[in-house]
Amino acid sequence: MATVPDLSKENTIPGQPAADSFNVEKLPHHLAIIMDGNGRWAQERNLSRIEGHRAGAESVRIIVRTCRKIGVPILTLYAFSKENWQRPGREVQALWRLLSRYLKSELDEMMENSIRLNAIGDIQELPKSVNRLLVDTMNKTSANSEMLLNLALSYSGRTEIIRTAQKLAEACVANQLKPAEIDEAIFSQNLYTSDMPDPDLLIRTSGEQRISNFLLWQMAYTELYVSPIYWPDFREAQLMEALADYQRRERRFGKTGEQQAKEV
Repeated sequence: MATVPDLSKENTIPGQPAADSFNVEKLPHHLAIIMDGNGRWAQERNLSRIEGHRAGAESVRIIVRTCRKIGVPILTLYAFSKENWQRPGREVQALWRLLSRYLKSELDEMMENSIRLNAIGDIQELPKSVNRLLVDTMNKTSANSEMLLNLALSYSGRTEIIRTAQKLAEACVANQLKPAEIDEAIFSQNLYTSDMPDPDLLIRTSGEQRISNFLLWQMAYTELYVSPIYWPDFREAQLMEALADYQRRERRFGKTGEQQAKEV
C-alpha cells in the first residue's frame, strides 16, 4: 500500500466534489457508522446475502483507509449486533469467516499505518477461534497510536447500559461508591467506550432512519447523517459527502448560536 499522505498542512482534500468547502481541521474526532444494506444490495442483484456481506467487507477496507488518510482519529463500525444472532446460522457463520479473513489480511496494513484495533460488545460470545484471532490482533496493534478502529461485535446499547448500572449498584452495595456520587461522568467511565469521546457523527447507510440499539448513551449529542446508499456502494466519495454535510452544521449542545459563537 502507498504511504499515507501527510494532510496536516492542507485545508482541503483534493479531487472531491466538495473540496472547496472541506476543512480537514473540522473533521469529527469520533465517527461511528451503521453499515446497513448488504442484504438488499445482494437481493437487487440476484445474489446471496453472503455475497452482499462480502462486497460490504471491501467498503470497510476503503472507509478505514480513507479515514486514516484524512485524519479521523476514531472510527467505530457496527459490525454485528446481539440481535444479529437471530439470523440464519449459515449467514452468521459466513460473517465470522469474513471477519477472520479481514483481521488476517489487514493486520500488516494496521501496523504500517499505526491503526489500533479495539472491540466493544460481548466478544466472549464469538466463536472461540474468532475470539482468539480478534484478541491477538488487538494485542499486536495495542501500541499503534495514529487511529483507533472500534468494531462493535455482539453489541447491544441497552445491554451496555444495564451492565453499567449493575456494576455501579454492586459498587454501592460494597460501600465503594455512594448513590449520590453517581453522575454522567462516573457512568461514562464504566462503559465500553470509557477511554474515548462520544461520537461526533453517526452515519447510517441504506436510508433506514433509526439507530438500532447502537451506542444509546453515547449518542446524546451526536450528529446523524442518513445515506440512501447501500453499504457495499458506500465508498470514499459518499464518505466525503457525509463529512462535508457535517461540517456545514452548527453544533450547539443545548446552547444558542450566539453563545457558541462567543466560545469559539
